Amino acid sequence: MGALPEGGPITLLVADDQEVVRSGYTALLNTYPDLQVVGGAADGVQAVELACQLKPDVVLMDIRMPRKNGIEATRDITANPLLARTHVLVLTTFDLDEYAYDALAAGGGGFMLKDAEPDDIAAAIRVVARGDTLIEPRVLTRLVETFVAARPRAVGAAGSLGPEALKSLTDREREILLLVARGLSNDQIGEELFISPATVKTHLARIMAKADAHDRAQLVILAYETGLVPR
Repeated sequence: MGALPEGGPITLLVADDQEVVRSGYTALLNTYPDLQVVGGAADGVQAVELACQLKPDVVLMDIRMPRKNGIEATRDITANPLLARTHVLVLTTFDLDEYAYDALAAGGGGFMLKDAEPDDIAAAIRVVARGDTLIEPRVLTRLVETFVAARPRAVGAAGSLGPEALKSLTDREREILLLVARGLSNDQIGEELFISPATVKTHLARIMAKADAHDRAQLVILAYETGLVPR
């Protein structure tokens, strides 16, 4: 179990249309001293409403829900500037769910299987709460490659991301974006370019700001959908 952070536990909103699932996650996650479930939503509309009210650190988002699906709800949450500190962890039944790509494109911090071990779920929540992408970089790259290659290139498919976003990047930023898309971690990018991981992180923050990207996952999608990484 994780140690209790100085600012208090990581607050969570569980969004799933099955009450037994919501109750199960609530009981399970509340056993970790650094995690606290503060609400539960039965559909996407309620998930967005409660996110605005409670401003949790992380929303555990199911994909298939009534009224508004998890992808649309994720997009609404990540696009809301008042929820800039709220991150979304998408839950899926299959490791290559057809909706996983769209969930990442909508701004989700990552996705994982619903039947994952409790400690893995807790660890994933901590990763997403820090603003990092849940999926290990190389796995993320394979996922994006799979889905991007199977669909036509669409400008703006990842929110407001598009070719114009690349024009504002410096040569160094484009270089780093390409390495991110190829699955390198910050440490590996630093070694490749002979710069520190902290400098890499600074460049990534600037790239995200220029591209209006919510997280690393969207940067990978940007690189593929704008042609920076050839298909």
